[in-house]
Amino acid sequence: MKFFLIVVFLAGLFSIGRADTDPSKVASLLKAQADQWDKAIVAKDVSGIKENIGNNFRHIDGDGNISTRDVFIADLLSADLRIDPYTVEDLDIRIYGETALLCGRTRMTGKYKDKVFRSHYRYVDTYHLEDGHWRVVNIQITRILK
Repeated sequence: MKFFLIVVFLAGLFSIGRADTDPSKVASLLKAQADQWDKAIVAKDVSGIKENIGNNFRHIDGDGNISTRDVFIADLLSADLRIDPYTVEDLDIRIYGETALLCGRTRMTGKYKDKVFRSHYRYVDTYHLEDGHWRVVNIQITRILK
C-alpha cells in the first residue's frame, strides 16, 4: 500500500506544470489567452503584453517589415498610438504538438499621432509552448484592401 501511495504521489508530482494535450482544451486556453492579450494591448497593460510574448519573438507587418520583441512592445506602448477595442473574426486555431497557429481577421481603428487610422487585416499568430506556458513567437499580418 505504501508503494502504491508513493507511485501516485510521484505521478502527480511529475504531471505538475505539464501542459494539457487535449486539443479542444488547448484551443480554449489559447483563445482565452489571445482575448486577454488583445485587451492588454488596448489598455497598454505592459505586463499583460509582455507575458504573452516569447523571448525569440518577431513581427512581420503588412509591408513585410520585421521587428523584434522589444521594438514591437515599444511600438504598442508608444504614447503616439491609441488602439480602439477590436474583435477578431473568423478565428481558426490549429495545434501541432507544442506549436499552435491562431489565424483570424481584425478590423482595427484608433489614432496614431492624432491621425485616425482604420485597418483590416488577416493575421497568423504562432504560439509555442515554452516552459509550460504558451507564448506568441511570431506574428504575420496581411492587409485586406477591400
